[in-house]
Amino acid sequence: MAGGKLSARQKMINLMYLVFIAMMALNMSKEVLSAFGLMNEKLEKSNVRASERNEAFMEDLQAKVEEQPEKYKPELEKTKRIAKLSDDLIKYLEETKDVILAGMTDEQKVDYQTMDKSAPLDEHFFAGGQITSEGKEFVEKIDAYRNGINAELKGGTTDFTEIIKSVNADFSTEPVENRDGLKVDWLRYNYEGFPMVASLTKLTQMENDVKKDESEILSAILGGKLKSEVSLSNFEAIVVADKTAYFSGEKFTGKIVLGKKDKTLKAHKVTVNGKELSPESMQEGQTILEFPAGNVGEQTIEGEFQFKEGDSIIPIPIKSSYSVIPLPNSAVISADKMNVVYRGVTNPMTISIPGVASVSAKAPGLKSGKGAGKYSMNVTNVKKREVKIVVSGKLPNGKVVSDSKTFRIKDIPRPVGTVRGEDGSIKMTKSSLAVSTIGAILPDFDFNLKLKVTGFKIKVPGQPTSRVSGNKLNSAARAALKRAKRGESVQIFDINAKLASGSSYRVKKVSPVIVELTN
Repeated sequence: MAGGKLSARQKMINLMYLVFIAMMALNMSKEVLSAFGLMNEKLEKSNVRASERNEAFMEDLQAKVEEQPEKYKPELEKTKRIAKLSDDLIKYLEETKDVILAGMTDEQKVDYQTMDKSAPLDEHFFAGGQITSEGKEFVEKIDAYRNGINAELKGGTTDFTEIIKSVNADFSTEPVENRDGLKVDWLRYNYEGFPMVASLTKLTQMENDVKKDESEILSAILGGKLKSEVSLSNFEAIVVADKTAYFSGEKFTGKIVLGKKDKTLKAHKVTVNGKELSPESMQEGQTILEFPAGNVGEQTIEGEFQFKEGDSIIPIPIKSSYSVIPLPNSAVISADKMNVVYRGVTNPMTISIPGVASVSAKAPGLKSGKGAGKYSMNVTNVKKREVKIVVSGKLPNGKVVSDSKTFRIKDIPRPVGTVRGEDGSIKMTKSSLAVSTIGAILPDFDFNLKLKVTGFKIKVPGQPTSRVSGNKLNSAARAALKRAKRGESVQIFDINAKLASGSSYRVKKVSPVIVELTN
């Protein structure tokens, strides 16, 4: 075949051989084109699920802002800006896909074996050997997204190092080194001369990367905020007096507690009014106070709590005041738990008038209890946001005194989801998570309420979201968990809980849990 005159028979054999090779190449090409098309479909479905998951996170964060705007509003504004960056790029990518598929019917858009031409995108991005304005705009849009995400993730208390690395890798537009060792323009390397279905799949994959990064950022923001909530730096020192007013000559009695009570905590050092308290005063979860009440008038209590957190000393300022009065002239009303009453629970109350043995108290939901001055109050069915307690009694000299006080009515705070009793962002093995109990707690709530979890959703990266009834993973959830990789974060959200007492009171939506797998 290399030289000499070929016979007619040999020419025919050579021609048939070439036709045979062409037919094989054509069949293989169709299979490859179909594979790209199926991959594109799977990526589009994954993008839909990711969008739903990200929307759920945004709704959860919005709910937190409504409860505590000063604490969570900055995080919400950051996530909104990140979501806009993501939405803008995805919208532009969809417009680019419309250019590729322009003029095609719905049937033609899924006939992947015919999408072997590169002309639609080549003509859009390249002309006369040069990159078109549309091609330059495409690169600029990607650069704007990457730079915008980097700017949003810099600073703050949450560590976004790994996410930033992922974004920079996925959306780099730097020249690429080909297999010949030559630097090639990024746009040409990735999109010039490729079959239409391959370019379509690449654009969908880029959308998937956007959704993935957005989900990881939202998880990191929420997990970082929950972690910071348990830090000692968020605690507040509160002086709780045994009475709100004292007679001249009496001793002031009371205690100092933290806003977030924890019986495992014990102060390292406490100073009140310039004097360091004795070690015996510093007990678990509280510090006992006892000193002369002072003269008639307004008295102040100032000082500092000091706690050890690791190798650091965390100072917490103390500032409060109390009144010293000469004679009983008003009722003293104090809630045994705190200065508000809650729906859904029985609030214990102590109501008395100094120097008066018997008093009468009236208010919606208020009932007398066992013991002098003991009452209970249930405001579950009170529609207003406040309740007024009216107290009256007769002094030893026969004079009748009366007073009233208004208490705020609050709902039971939002529960926090737990896995194996741990909340926030935690780490554990797949085997431990598979058998763990999903629970819900009220960590900042003074009443010992038990919650019962009736169902939840679990999302394993790369797997469909599983809906579970009860408080343990079902077979579908465990099967999805087995496919998870080390270091991936499993999200447990939409946790449904109710009061274990069987009360009809509706508990607020439970905060999600993020579990980082260690194997």
